[in-house]
Amino acid sequence: VQLQASGGGLVQAGGSLRLSCVASVRTFSIYSMGWFRQAPGKEREVAAVISWSGGSTYYSDSVKGRFTISRDNATNTVYLQMNSLKPEDTAVYYCAAKRGSYIIVNSYDYWGQGTQVTVSS
Repeated sequence: VQLQASGGGLVQAGGSLRLSCVASVRTFSIYSMGWFRQAPGKEREVAAVISWSGGSTYYSDSVKGRFTISRDNATNTVYLQMNSLKPEDTAVYYCAAKRGSYIIVNSYDYWGQGTQVTVSS
């Protein structure tokens, strides 16, 4: 599985960005997908994950109510809509994939290259 993330950039606090991740795999619809992030000097953490069907999602407390994860199985794409961005959202954002339960966030197997999101105050 190869994952290509895009959509990062520089935005002012309160602004919005939408990240996209395209998966090169024939059976995208059987994979759980997730967005994780790593800020400078910190460990990587989950932002949001979504089940294979898109029917179930999980958000970390830090992004709940501001970020929305979605997927389009017809185009092998997962999205992360980020609204009301804060400086503390600044990080490299990675998309990830796995077979199996979406909610077990420490077992994602496949990782994209990351896209930088910088939120200025």
